[in-house]
Amino acid sequence: MLPRRSYTFCVTLLVAASINARSLIAQGDTSPFRRLDLPAANEYRTGAGRPGPKYWQQRADYRIKATLDPDKNEVRGTETIHYVNHSPDALPYLWLFVEQNLCERESITNVLNQPPLKFLGSEFDFSCQGFAGGGRLAYLRLGGRGAPQAELKRTRYGTTLRVELPRPLAPGASIDLDLGWSFNVPRQGGGRMGHDGALYEIAQWYPRLCVYDDVHGWNHEPYIGAGEFYLEYGSYDVAVTVPANYIVAATGQLRNADSVLTAAQRSRLARARTSDTAIAIIGKDEAANISLTRPRSTGTLTWHFTADSVRDVAFAAGPGMRWDASGYHGILIETLYRTTADKWVEANRMAREAIKYFSEQWYPYPYSHATTVEGPIEGMEYPMLTFVPNSPTREDQQWALAHEFGHEWFPMIVGSNERLYPWMDEGFNTFIDLRNAANYFKGTAYGDSIEQHPLHLAVEHSGVTEQPLISNPTEVHDLFWTGYQKPALMMQTLRFEVLGQARFDAAFREYIRTWAFKHPTPADFFRIMRDASGMELDWFWRGWVMTTAHLDQSVDSVRRESEKGSVIVIRNRGTMVMPAELELTFTDGAKGIVRLPVEMWNLGPVFEYHLADVRRVRQVVIDPRQVLPDMDRKNNTWKE
Repeated sequence: MLPRRSYTFCVTLLVAASINARSLIAQGDTSPFRRLDLPAANEYRTGAGRPGPKYWQQRADYRIKATLDPDKNEVRGTETIHYVNHSPDALPYLWLFVEQNLCERESITNVLNQPPLKFLGSEFDFSCQGFAGGGRLAYLRLGGRGAPQAELKRTRYGTTLRVELPRPLAPGASIDLDLGWSFNVPRQGGGRMGHDGALYEIAQWYPRLCVYDDVHGWNHEPYIGAGEFYLEYGSYDVAVTVPANYIVAATGQLRNADSVLTAAQRSRLARARTSDTAIAIIGKDEAANISLTRPRSTGTLTWHFTADSVRDVAFAAGPGMRWDASGYHGILIETLYRTTADKWVEANRMAREAIKYFSEQWYPYPYSHATTVEGPIEGMEYPMLTFVPNSPTREDQQWALAHEFGHEWFPMIVGSNERLYPWMDEGFNTFIDLRNAANYFKGTAYGDSIEQHPLHLAVEHSGVTEQPLISNPTEVHDLFWTGYQKPALMMQTLRFEVLGQARFDAAFREYIRTWAFKHPTPADFFRIMRDASGMELDWFWRGWVMTTAHLDQSVDSVRRESEKGSVIVIRNRGTMVMPAELELTFTDGAKGIVRLPVEMWNLGPVFEYHLADVRRVRQVVIDPRQVLPDMDRKNNTWKE
């Protein structure tokens, strides 16, 4: 037992220590290096950013029989969904997307009629452009039990549908749903599907299961245009019936080529698969001649496709198309386009080079073909299939083709939730596109400058209305910057100025490999990049993703410390921290480079660098290569 006086003294010390600790904690809370507030690691997702020992995800397999009827401008079909509950939860109901209702008269999209999003010189119109029509669900019932089952009770909310089950779907159990449906095709629906005369590009066209995951439960955010998609992986067996004079391109392998292609086309495709250069499957002079391009000219033909480990399926169909193909490692690279598409003669080479670069640099392309179709849609991606318009310039054409194929990696392979986090989809894709475009146009003014494009946009788009990358895309005013260009700049900066290329590339490849055909969250990405690179990066993600922090580094002063050196005072005037690079010019005309790690800011916004050099410093420039998004370069130079 302590004497009373000593006891009081100790209590006073403890209280003082407690107050001091709280003060330090409060100070620590403002540090740019404090830990991000991420969801706690668990048995599903580890602290290392990887799937845990009990990670699970649902599976949805689809069998679809559909008919495209141009005379009625209608797609109708039947569908069986086989859904497997891998979760530990019993599911009393299911949620489906019915995105054919995007353009119904009372839909959010039609009622709000929001203005187009501007992307530099382009506009993306996610409205329905006056079209008012939704999907028609003929029936929805349990399947797989022989005799037709009773209709399942369901309630639709715009583009989502809640389906009540007769009994909860137990963990490990599966269920089959049978559906019949139809809808009329808008001229352009939400900027992502539609038709131009007889050419149809069909997507978001069949009822699909929403994702049920360990993070949010059901992910049923409504589809209203700007936010894209988040879907389960599974297998697809799809039969599409079209007029006999139509050519069809789709997700999956064509299983009945003997029935829908001519002998000459099959022979040319076989040669194309091993050819480095494009072979005309349907040449310019053949495109309008049905007798040369189709097994028969009247009636209908049914095209049969299958695919596995994909999260969606889409198709395009139309008459009179040119069709080029080449090969890369057994993958068929296909370009289909109308004879009026003047920029598409080079499209196959552009497409092949993109698939080759992304495969060799980041992760091998896993599917049998990569097909792109020219048409009215400004640019959209689906597994193995993209929709790309004829562009005004060769450079624009290459960018659009390669960008949509880049989506085969993000989010078709790495299945992030692009409806919530477009920076993990559009942003990562734009990042890998930049070097691909630079390689393709190497030696030209465009090729030698394209990688600096996001940096040049930073000052213009980093104003008071800027929003964090983590923002929901339907609430973002400047999606071009927030969803595409800023995250690309972020990844370039991390690669070249923070981690270094080799260190970054190894970590980013690990992220892709680990989360291929799975569902990563932002926290998973942050954690795996830290774990694989060996560098604490919470400060980086806070500045770039979680906030709208801005960078402003300055050289405040230089003073002579002694005959043996100088002190260079630099300041972090902004809210973002980054490493620093100094270019020193001495009075004898010699120059030197000093690189300082981000830890220089550990003790606050002012850092004194002690230069051990007898020479006198005449000038100091911070960020001399101008590779960082510094918002005020007027204070970047000190001169004696």
